[in-house]
Amino acid sequence: MYRLIVRDETSLDEFRDQVRRLIAAKTAPRDVTWSIGTENDLFGEAPPPEATAPKFTVPSAYVDLARRVLCNRDPQRFALLYELMWRLLTEDRSLLSIFSDPLVYRLRQMEKSVGRDLHKMTAFVRFRKVEDDGDERYIAWFEPQHLILKPASAFFIKRFANMDWSILTPDGTLHWDRRELTTGPGVPKSQAPTEDVLEEWWRTYYRSTFNPARANPKMMKTEMPVRYWKNLPEAALIPQMLAQAEKRTGTMIAAPPTAPRRVAMPMMVIEPPAAEAGTLAALKREAQVCERCPLFCNATQTVFGEGSPDAPLVFVGEQPGDQEDLAGRPFVGPAGQMFDRAIAEAGIDRSLVYVTNAVKHFKFEPRGKRRIHKKPNINEIEHCRGWLDRELELIQPKLIVALGGTAARALTGKDIKITQMRGQTITQRSGATVLFTVHPSYLLRLPDAQSQRDEYRRFVHDLSLIPGRIPAVAKAA
Repeated sequence: MYRLIVRDETSLDEFRDQVRRLIAAKTAPRDVTWSIGTENDLFGEAPPPEATAPKFTVPSAYVDLARRVLCNRDPQRFALLYELMWRLLTEDRSLLSIFSDPLVYRLRQMEKSVGRDLHKMTAFVRFRKVEDDGDERYIAWFEPQHLILKPASAFFIKRFANMDWSILTPDGTLHWDRRELTTGPGVPKSQAPTEDVLEEWWRTYYRSTFNPARANPKMMKTEMPVRYWKNLPEAALIPQMLAQAEKRTGTMIAAPPTAPRRVAMPMMVIEPPAAEAGTLAALKREAQVCERCPLFCNATQTVFGEGSPDAPLVFVGEQPGDQEDLAGRPFVGPAGQMFDRAIAEAGIDRSLVYVTNAVKHFKFEPRGKRRIHKKPNINEIEHCRGWLDRELELIQPKLIVALGGTAARALTGKDIKITQMRGQTITQRSGATVLFTVHPSYLLRLPDAQSQRDEYRRFVHDLSLIPGRIPAVAKAA
């Protein structure tokens, strides 16, 4: 029987070294015991004799599982992980995918328990401000269920990178000085501050977010276990707010409905609509009072096209964004700024073109204080198509550039895949040519910088074909 002592019980490297010694000695799990100790352990270590370990590999999923399970406080975790490795090497390498196996199931449950504890720590750590000689530091006390201090540190470094903070636990401490993370031994709760000015902020925040109509004490205790309450400043409010929940719910139900919040509309004078606009200026005034579709209800204003009234080149986008909706002008937000830069690089004089959108009102969904863009549907495109058609009739451009699928739908009446038609053209009955390319907002949504650079170059290349077709819009040399 061999006996191994684990010095750093959460260290994957140490566990890996111990396991390699056991595998080299062909030691079955039943022939080894594990314990946690120090160099001066009373019984001492009885490792297997030194031997050259054969080369072996284990699935990467095992490494991920072991990294989490080693943070579990279960003293059997070392033996269970070694037994799993032994079986992977001697029985079935696909064992990890057999969730009905008792050993795999138990280790997965231990892994989940560590994951839940990590989540609780990120949710229930409450920092308190401490001032020392004018310097501010934020200190929190937490009692984790498992040994998760080091795995949790990455979250707090990223989330509070610009703060000096410490997290104190019975197992150890973390200290961040905005540059470097240091660790220390565990401390008692008496060393943690008990009150600061942030306490009332937390209580105010909790009161404002508590929804009595959705109060569910059983679910609340599942998500916020009672053992954490003693360290949460807002927890003292919970019994009182639960007791008042039924009364507050009745008050909410009895209250009259409120109108949805409207974004304040800038003060402007809107002239009566003309019977049939004969100029772009008259058409714009007519569009200001458009109520053809429900989008006008929440938008700040109609965002009409702008540019040269006899422009040989017209760019058609999708719809105004948040900044365009507030400013009342097309292509002034982040996508518009990228558009301006791209056409300049393509050799096009911005003052000689006309820009507009297929849909004239901003469609969005509120998310907190932000208004998030929402793509117009077919009915909204069709309702707004009359304005675009009349713009183009008055301008009579030689070339129309459809920026994205919504613009292509408005110009052709068909769903067109921009990925297939990009860089290609069709001729309308009016004689104008339509060129298809992406919308600049597409470039902003790409997941990484390299993709953005590559697609931006393609976008500029698409636009650089235009001056050859219409020399009148080329920038002067």
